[in-house]
Amino acid sequence: MDFKQELTKYLKKQINEQFNLEIPPNPSFGDYSLPCFKLSKKPEELKNTLKLPKFIEKVDIKGPYINFFINKKILMQQTLTKIFKEKDKYGSNFLGKNKKALIEHTSINPNASPHIGRARNAIIGDSIVKLLKFEGYNTEVHYYVNDIGKQIAMLVLACKGKTPSFKQLLDLYIEFNRKMELDKSIEKEVLDLLNKLESGDKYVFKSFRKVVNICIKGQKRIFGELNIKYDYFDYESDFFFNKDASKILDILESKGKLFVDEEKRRAINLDGFNLPMEHHYLPLTRSDNTSLYMLRDLAYTIYKNSRAKDKNIIILGEDQKLYYQQLKAILSILKYEAPEVVHYSFVLLPSGKMSTRKGEVVLLEDFMNELKAMAKEEIIKRHGNIKNVENLSKVIAFGALKFTMLKVSADKNILFDMDKALSFEGDSGPYIQYSHARASSIIKKSKFRMNLSLLKVTSDNDIRLVSKLAVFQDIISQSFKSIKPHIIANYALELAKIFNEFYQSCPVLNQPKDISNSRIALVKATQQVLKNSLHLLGIEAPVKM
Repeated sequence: MDFKQELTKYLKKQINEQFNLEIPPNPSFGDYSLPCFKLSKKPEELKNTLKLPKFIEKVDIKGPYINFFINKKILMQQTLTKIFKEKDKYGSNFLGKNKKALIEHTSINPNASPHIGRARNAIIGDSIVKLLKFEGYNTEVHYYVNDIGKQIAMLVLACKGKTPSFKQLLDLYIEFNRKMELDKSIEKEVLDLLNKLESGDKYVFKSFRKVVNICIKGQKRIFGELNIKYDYFDYESDFFFNKDASKILDILESKGKLFVDEEKRRAINLDGFNLPMEHHYLPLTRSDNTSLYMLRDLAYTIYKNSRAKDKNIIILGEDQKLYYQQLKAILSILKYEAPEVVHYSFVLLPSGKMSTRKGEVVLLEDFMNELKAMAKEEIIKRHGNIKNVENLSKVIAFGALKFTMLKVSADKNILFDMDKALSFEGDSGPYIQYSHARASSIIKKSKFRMNLSLLKVTSDNDIRLVSKLAVFQDIISQSFKSIKPHIIANYALELAKIFNEFYQSCPVLNQPKDISNSRIALVKATQQVLKNSLHLLGIEAPVKM
């Protein structure tokens, strides 16, 4: 039973006003709270008239809230029964049944090995994909490949007809940037090459695609190490050469929205769209009529709309907020909906913010390797050089990386501290993984056969733990509706802490049968919910650490 849903149903029959049940911050305040600020009746008056379901054993008032307490035996019985029945699907509201969702994430320039800051896009995107699938959506994951931009033209010139390795691309890009800053005539070469490409020069197109594919292959391998996968790599050039970009210009022209500016660029006027004054007009082509990124991106977004039947999501950096507003404005002129957007903020290191152009980067691949080495050192310190140390160090390191990226709301900066990220005792991924492994160890040691009909509450710690397990479905609902994976990350951390307090205070093994039965059931249920939570964050749940 979904207690919140059932209680809401009862209340809706009796309260003919808008309300929203909340989960109190402190369990002593009850399992659910009804805020009465905006209701016409006062809490006392309302409380005395309410008819409530049998599972509510107590109601009290604290300030403007009516608090509801569920009968703890019923709460334990029904919550654990539901967890063991639904297992890996426990927590899902099945909102995506027979629905389709498209999500575009990562989509970084294919001009170098990605730096650690870019990983946040991919990790957030992958977690949202897993959440959509968990809710029952059929998903498509897209990576938009900017294969005809200025950066790629620079790389093509930097390669001088040779075939570099993936690792060499970054140095080539940085060195070319340095030369271009010293010699402004080089920029004309770049623009001339772009002009040839857009004029249909097949040799130039092959040169661009060759460099891009080296990069995409390398990026795909690195993100694949993190078990982040893509269904489609969509090449930007396809939306230029299939004339979709030109068609958009024709439509905007027919609507009287285009004009030629003093630099002979075709631009659009965005008056009336609540944009900063200096961004009311936006060029869509260069003076030589070659298309700019926005125009090609409009064509691509319209293509995505045709495939995203029910949900369409894009992950963008916070530095692209204005760009997204402009894209949304033009799409509305064209009578198309913009995708739902999740903006993410920067990943900061002790050295500060990163820049690929200047070469001030910490590469994701190097960062991953360092985390693995540190995790391995910690495992050997704890257990010696065990058989599966390489694989376990990878599981812990990548769990630390992903959890650090996800535990903070996407719109806030992250200061990435490797030691804190890898801590087995702090607010970290390894701490949650270790809690799952501890639960798995207890279950393995126990030879007791559970009987769910004989469950009993044995302590206040039981109540805290089962109450936390019971709200998981509501946590998933909140995370899904707001597209915020950090809600799940923080829930998992709180659950792990409550479980560890339970473990310290309530012996599970070698207890009387009735106590052991209930506590082992709680351990098994916690293991399942921790596993489900970690899965939604893209993190493996080891059974031994």
